[in-house]
Amino acid sequence: MVLQAYLRRTLADIAGLDNIRLCKGIYVEPVEIAYKEFDAVRSNYVRCLERIVDEGIYVGIATHDEYLIREALRIVSDLPHDRYEFQMLLGVRPDRADELVADGHRLRVYVPYGTHWYEYSMRRLQENPKIAGYIAADTVGRVLKR
Repeated sequence: MVLQAYLRRTLADIAGLDNIRLCKGIYVEPVEIAYKEFDAVRSNYVRCLERIVDEGIYVGIATHDEYLIREALRIVSDLPHDRYEFQMLLGVRPDRADELVADGHRLRVYVPYGTHWYEYSMRRLQENPKIAGYIAADTVGRVLKR
């Protein structure tokens, strides 16, 4: 189950689940149902992650946001590493991903595919244009290593 921290209902949606992928969320929603302020989304992400961990639910921590990564590391510091994983898109912050793995954390790397991969990728690029640079650098780096 994927829960989006920018939705106001997400904290209530956690109950009864046993495996959650927590992300910020990128779809355009009205202010009545979604937080619009950057810091409000971050704060809700942290609240949701704390609740997920408190309830003993396995969690995929899907973020490239360094602040959220640091908060997640604080929140999961006493958990066994098999109770959570970090999740990142291929080519986005590969050095940070390598650091997490080197420190013993699980990491799942996502690759957009399927019939709507292009639309998804465009939304991600609009959200954070730096992603294009990360993906290009990682792709070129992988090709040149061959």
